[in-house]
Amino acid sequence: MSVKLIALSHSPLLGINEPKPEVNEVLQDAFAKARKAAEEYDPDLVIVFTPDHFNGFFYTLMPPFCVGLQAESMGDYLTTPGPFDVPESAAEELAQFVIDQDVDTAISRQMVLDHGGAQPVELLFGSLTAKPVIPIFVNGVARPFTAMQRIRVMGEAVGKWAKAQDKKVLMVASGGLSHDPPLPRWASATDAQKHFMLHGHPDQADRDAREARVIAAGKEGAANAGIIDINPEWDEKFMADCISGESTRFDAYDADTMDDEAGHSSHEVRTWVAAFSALTAANGGVNAEFTFYRPIPEFVAGFGLVIAS
Repeated sequence: MSVKLIALSHSPLLGINEPKPEVNEVLQDAFAKARKAAEEYDPDLVIVFTPDHFNGFFYTLMPPFCVGLQAESMGDYLTTPGPFDVPESAAEELAQFVIDQDVDTAISRQMVLDHGGAQPVELLFGSLTAKPVIPIFVNGVARPFTAMQRIRVMGEAVGKWAKAQDKKVLMVASGGLSHDPPLPRWASATDAQKHFMLHGHPDQADRDAREARVIAAGKEGAANAGIIDINPEWDEKFMADCISGESTRFDAYDADTMDDEAGHSSHEVRTWVAAFSALTAANGGVNAEFTFYRPIPEFVAGFGLVIAS
């Protein structure tokens, strides 16, 4: 029937590390606009493109993307633990359609989502179960990364499926933009960190310690935390590519260059690539109704939001 999109950055520090008052004011206004757009559109189905931060997907088996047939929130940071309302038959149909479009995708009947998937749903709708949600995991943290062209093609397949549905579908992209939080990387990880990337947190104390490190990085700022700084120029160019309606622009993005220019977690923008490619495939282009961007050092991230149809 129709397809709409809300793409927004997430942050584990949202509600924990307060931005400067003048930034927080415009940020909250942007969130209010996104909530109003979601409420007025009143979707029958929400498709959330979400990354993960070694909370639900690990190096024991790391797919480039995965459709959730059942899913629950782990409740990290300030998000709520508990199940999403995943329409299982529709999720199965979507996964099969994507596969039939010559895009191999994994599926999960026990998907665990962290704040990357839960935060935008709660922010837009107030709860995890307010709307039927199909989550699609897009790997944005664990090398090796699939080419952006494959993410685009996967997104286009999802858009074709959404266009054929007799319902209002809202695409939600969660992640990015430029940021470089203190996540371990396999090539330089300690044995303990490699165990974490393979198996997750051994206990609540370890999880709490990890969250404390991320919060501290936001308070210290990138320079003092020893991480790559926010790159507003890169962020704004990427957002311009998103709203251009020319999805093939994404194919030029290279993982190594992204590391150097926008930080090791800039790969979360793969969720945006998938969602904007889906919107373009469904609607024949992108009509950007609202855009917001601010570099927010308290979140250790460039923070963007786009409402489009």
